This record gives sequence, structure tokens and C-alpha cells, in this order.
Amino acid sequence: MERRLEPEIAGRGAQGSRVSTRFGLAEREVDGDWRDYMEQLDGPPVKLRTVVTEERPKTILSFNTSPDIGFDRSVNAYRGCEHGCVYCFARPTHAFHDLSPGLDFETRLFAKPDAARLLRETLARPRYRPRPIAMGTNTDPYQPIERRYRITRQVLEVCLDARHPVTITTKSDRVLDDLDLLVELAGRRLVAVSVSVTSLDPRLSGKLEPRAAAPAKRLAALGRLVEAGIPAHCSVAPVIPAITDGFMEEIVARVAALGVRSAGWIPLRLPHEVAPLFREWLSVHFPERGDKVMSIVRSIRGGRDNDPDFFTRMKPSGVWADLFRARFALACRRAGIVKARFELDCTKFRPPETDGQMRLL
Repeated sequence: MERRLEPEIAGRGAQGSRVSTRFGLAEREVDGDWRDYMEQLDGPPVKLRTVVTEERPKTILSFNTSPDIGFDRSVNAYRGCEHGCVYCFARPTHAFHDLSPGLDFETRLFAKPDAARLLRETLARPRYRPRPIAMGTNTDPYQPIERRYRITRQVLEVCLDARHPVTITTKSDRVLDDLDLLVELAGRRLVAVSVSVTSLDPRLSGKLEPRAAAPAKRLAALGRLVEAGIPAHCSVAPVIPAITDGFMEEIVARVAALGVRSAGWIPLRLPHEVAPLFREWLSVHFPERGDKVMSIVRSIRGGRDNDPDFFTRMKPSGVWADLFRARFALACRRAGIVKARFELDCTKFRPPETDGQMRLL
């Protein structure tokens, strides 16, 4: 794998090369004609800035029928994610809007300020039947712009008011900003939180997930959640062969020492445009082992960069996959951890008020 000569883009996951999309759109030299135009006027930018556009969708609750995931509905308060995780499987969603899955995905974000109101209206419908709402399934609900918009917090307030169960997946210790709501939800068996920990090396994390919380902060957040009585799960995800798999055992041991009693792992997925972006990232940061990494990835994905099929996309096969699976299972047994199912309570659901006021009792 040849090393790129261009310098890396500091603070961003994607390195900015040409990425072909699936929709016949013109290829872009540097992830968007808006940047090309600015560079013609001002020269190459010193630092990319994040731009947030507010959008006003008509609905906020998305339903799915995928047979291999544990939820059938979700809320995504944001599109795009400033964390900039280079491996993020959600990157291709930006291509639907004629935006780059590369730098556009992590610099041109969309926020949905009406999310709480839309959710309240949906939950108030006479025919609505509750099942856990998943947050963080596409982009992180606690990415940096949440501190300004507080959309995730507003959605949690609606869930608490309606006694509606919700699950959260995040790479940020910013989840602790809503500890007061999470404690109330947990007291009614209405919430479970999963924190993703990819490695324990802050320098590596800074390359893989440049604007996500450092590993130590994620571990500390897990500890705080456990202390507060909130069901907490550690997701070692994704496991990247020859890059992060060496941290699996220590991550499991560290979270077990914090009192976490549930953990799982997910192998690297490289759908659509993510594969070339990840290959480029390897060429910049790990040129000496890029071929090895991709060889193992293909070996667990039936000879392809990615396996999109239901069930097998989450359960890789082959010698390497069996090895990772055995290592993780052994680490969990030694630490006394199982992949627990947190049973949330749907029986207390009550349709929320729709006049803009939350109940007092």
C-alpha cells in the first residue's frame, strides 16, 4: 500500500482524497465544490470549520425491519458527526444529499431542533405502541454540537414525561451532562447506555476518532454511570484487525473493574464509500501494515471489503474472526462479564401532553 504524499488534515478523520459515490455524481477533488471555490480565492485552508444547518423534518421517529439488530425504531437528532471517526458506517448517508461521505460528513452537519416536539406528537397518537427508542444508531447524539443545541436532552425529557424506554450509544462523556435525567429514567427501568471504547491509546484514538472523547474519559463515564445505577454496556467497537484488536482484553478488564457487567464487540464494517476512505487513512497513518489490515478484513468478510448481508455483517467468519471471538469470550469470563440484555419497561407508557407543557406529577 503506497504512502500518500499529501499531509494529513489535522483534527479530521477523512484525509480528503477523491471519493466516488454510488449515485453518478461528479467526483470532487477535495470533497465539495464549496471548498474548491474557497481555495481558488484564499489558498488551502489552514483549518476546516464545522458548519451546522438546521433542518425541519416532518417526522423524527424512524422505523426499520432489519432482522439482525435489536431495535425497530430510532431517533437521530443530527446528520453527520463531528467526531470524525474514519471507520463510521454512517458516512455514506451524506452521499444521498450530494455531500461527501468524507470531509463533508464531519464538517457539514445538520441539526433537528424540532425533534422533541415531533417525537411528542408521534407518541401522542392513539395507535402508537411503545418499544425502546434507540439513539446513537446513525450519528452520535452527544457529539460536540449537542452542548449548544441540547436536542438529545430535550428528547430524553419527552421520554421521561411519556415513561417511554430509550437506549443510548455514544463515544462521548458528554452523556454525563444528562445524568439527572438518566437517573430518573433508570429508576423506572426506562434507559440503558452503551459507551463505545475502541482503544486505550489516546494518540491512536486521536487519529481514528479525532473529535471523540479520549479513552480515559469514556472509561470514567462508564464508571459514573455504574455508580449512578444506570444500566451500562461497553461496546468494543469496531475491532480493527492489527490496529485495535490488541486492546480487547485490557478494555474488558478495565471496565469490569469499574463495575460494568455487560460488554460486546463488533468487527470493522466498510460499507460503500467507507472502504476507500479507510484505505486512504491506512496509507497516511499505517502504511507499513495497511495491506495486512485489509487482508484480514477481507478474510473475515468472505473475500470482500464489506459484507452487507443480514446476520453475517455482524458475525464475521473465518480463522481470524474465530480468534477474535474466542479472545473476547475468554476475557469476559475472566472478568466476570456477560453480554447482558437490559429489559426495559414498556408497560408504564403514557401518551404525552401535546400542548407544550410537561406533566408535574
